[in-house]
Amino acid sequence: MKKLVLAAALTAAATTAFAGAPADPIIEAPVVVEEATSSSSGILLPLLLLALVAAAVSN
Repeated sequence: MKKLVLAAALTAAATTAFAGAPADPIIEAPVVVEEATSSSSGILLPLLLLALVAAAVSN
């Protein structure tokens, strides 16, 4: 009877030890750094739109 209880205890301990698969490693994505653009390039489009609106209003 003692051997049966011991075998059941060892079986229960072994099944809980191998119950789940090991977790996948967490791999972080590499950081992408964009270069800053100059402020003059950001104002070019609004100035072009303003010129188009001014040309449309003058006609």
